[in-house]
Amino acid sequence: MDTTTLSPVYSAEGPFATVLVDVSHSSENAEHEHELRVRAACERLSEQGADEALVEAIRERLEELVHRPSPVGRLVVADAAKGVLLDEVTAIRLDQPIATYGPLPDLSAWVAHRDNTRSFVLAVVDHVGGDVAVYESDIPDPVEEESLQGETLHAHKVPVGGWSALRYQHVTENVWAQNAAQVAEAVLGHLGEGHDLVLLAGDPQSRPTVLEKLADAGATVVELESGTRNADGGDEALQQAVREALMDQAVQRRLALSHELTDRLGRGYAVATGVRDVADAFVRGQVETLLLDPADAAELTLDTAQHPGLAVGAEGELRADQALLAAAVLTAADVAAAPRAVLGGSPVAALLRWDQAAEGSDVRPDSVG
Repeated sequence: MDTTTLSPVYSAEGPFATVLVDVSHSSENAEHEHELRVRAACERLSEQGADEALVEAIRERLEELVHRPSPVGRLVVADAAKGVLLDEVTAIRLDQPIATYGPLPDLSAWVAHRDNTRSFVLAVVDHVGGDVAVYESDIPDPVEEESLQGETLHAHKVPVGGWSALRYQHVTENVWAQNAAQVAEAVLGHLGEGHDLVLLAGDPQSRPTVLEKLADAGATVVELESGTRNADGGDEALQQAVREALMDQAVQRRLALSHELTDRLGRGYAVATGVRDVADAFVRGQVETLLLDPADAAELTLDTAQHPGLAVGAEGELRADQALLAAAVLTAADVAAAPRAVLGGSPVAALLRWDQAAEGSDVRPDSVG
């Protein structure tokens, strides 16, 4: 997960109130249940020392109704000086709500969820154009969408005889290609905004043109064999194909991280494990990707006094997951969530930007002349 979007949160002074609760409305008593969940979260903040104005700011956000299919969770982070710093709604099933008040935001569970989601562009193309939409994988409705209608006069092949048949076929195929190219241009526009995954569905004769146009775009393009343009958006085959493709992408990413960590551990190269070693790597600015088992890391503590120069926005003995996540955000390191079994048996590990040549050295190998 790219942590840059969390920078405004960690630039605030704190202390921070963090609440992550279920805001689903899927039962007959949904409104009453929502009210009880909000009240319980706010009471927990007050018990931990949050002042009344801060609690009220959180309450106002949480009381807003969210009209989305269940499950739905809402995260709100705020401090007394700036008020609400982060307010996000997503499809998450919560076994246990979070309501904490302390020196750092309590975001490791949220980051673990976000790490398993990603944005993607879905393009469904046919002979007369296509539908292009941008989605977040944990939200069923598109963030952006457009329907492109190309030329239709010669879009369909019809039986014709005589010498004109071949010419008519070529005209028709050219129209298909032009319409597909229009769809590709729309997709490229979204890739230019930072999206890097494209799911391509629709007519098999139109998809190759889109693929060709996207070949040098630097994005991952996955063809879906199911799904066509559907006026009511209710193509269940397409929806299932999208779900399967996203699951495949998540599995591939997790395996790639696991293999990379295993390889580095085996070679003893550019890797750190354990809270102390990872914290020291942050002090040296080495960490490229923080790997975290949120639940297990939350059981450990980190004392900033033992790591001079560690910038996390707070001092003293802190929850390890909160402190290391803060360090990742403040040093622009990525974060990935994984079980400790994948992390060499430790709840925390890190892939480093460069290898540490000697214990205690703070010199990059490539800087030695």
